[in-house]
Amino acid sequence: MNLRTKPLIFALAIVLVACSTSAEKPPTDTTLKTGTWRATLEVQGQILPFTFNLKEAVTKPEIEPQYELYLQNAGERLRVDEFYLEGDSIRIPMHIFDTEIVAKDEGDRWVGHWVKNYEEDYRLSFEATQGEDYRFVPTAIEISTDISGKWAVQFADDSLSAVGIFEQQGNQVVGSFLTSTGDYRFLEGNVVNDELMLSTFDGEHAFLFKAKIEGDGTLSGDFWSGSHYHITWTAERDENAKLADANSLTYLKEGYDRLAFTFPNLAGDSVSLDDSKYQDKVVLVQIFGTWCPNCMDETKFLTQWYQDNQDRGIEIVGLAYEQKDDFEYARNRVQKMVDKLDVPYDFLIAGVSDKEKAAETLPMLNRVMSFPTLIYIDRNGKVANIHTGFSGPGTGVYYEEFVQEFNERMDALLAEPS
Repeated sequence: MNLRTKPLIFALAIVLVACSTSAEKPPTDTTLKTGTWRATLEVQGQILPFTFNLKEAVTKPEIEPQYELYLQNAGERLRVDEFYLEGDSIRIPMHIFDTEIVAKDEGDRWVGHWVKNYEEDYRLSFEATQGEDYRFVPTAIEISTDISGKWAVQFADDSLSAVGIFEQQGNQVVGSFLTSTGDYRFLEGNVVNDELMLSTFDGEHAFLFKAKIEGDGTLSGDFWSGSHYHITWTAERDENAKLADANSLTYLKEGYDRLAFTFPNLAGDSVSLDDSKYQDKVVLVQIFGTWCPNCMDETKFLTQWYQDNQDRGIEIVGLAYEQKDDFEYARNRVQKMVDKLDVPYDFLIAGVSDKEKAAETLPMLNRVMSFPTLIYIDRNGKVANIHTGFSGPGTGVYYEEFVQEFNERMDALLAEPS
């Protein structure tokens, strides 16, 4: 966006933030164009595309949003149901995340910014056009290269390796990258003229991958994330590519066999694993943050599993590590997530999202390597297993393997007497 438009957008953001404090959505005579939209973010000089579908909300308009938006990435449809409208001004908080789109409605075009509220001066230029439904290229292109399959991926930082999994039909590609700390969720894009292009936008993460398909069949490219992160990467086909065992990366230090902590719950009351609620039960402790899309995926899985199994002697407690060292901020973020995802288990405010600081709150662990991390505790209060990261539904068979492994482990723990 032209620099001369920034004061207008800034003033717009101030007005709309004031509107958001009302219990009800401000009155408006704005009518937005529904249907499929193609949007773009400007990411470090690159254009990151994604699509969304805008619908009229089937609710009471005087107390509920008039519209709902579905972010579309490969197989995912992520519902966004908060809209604040005044005249031609739009402010759309992004699901459970502390981010939002602030834009001006020009009929079949929106122009504005995507903003991370918890980071100072974090704004990426945003545009959207109604009626367009393609990712990188508008028409199908016949190609001779098919990248479907499994790839061993190496990022320029030697400590960061991954497994790429892609499925291609024509020039359309979907897939993800798996790493030891989690996956890159639902990626979607195209192959055009021996170039691979993939992107995703889930409201919190804006990822863009590009790679040249070399003559020897390998990939070499770039990865951009948000406003500042950039790294190069290479990949080669390898159907045997795999990561380190997720159950071996985080563990208790020598001399420990239990987890111990005392943190406040959302009401401000101190909670520990010594409380009667957790005695003689199998307990899952989830290290997570509301800013973390992988954590969102794990929370959705645990929510459904807990609803189906809570009468078996199981409790789950989430330890929230949030973006600000402020109890009220953290509590409000977690409460919003609980409400949006209808999560029935307990959450405690444990600290901030920095991994080293998080590890200081749990000194019996060798480290906190990933958000999320899931700690299994048996009926006797002893740590039975620690699983680092999460392979979510965007990883297909890897997610299915996790679910099977999880159920087998939980069945074994729940069958053991206290």
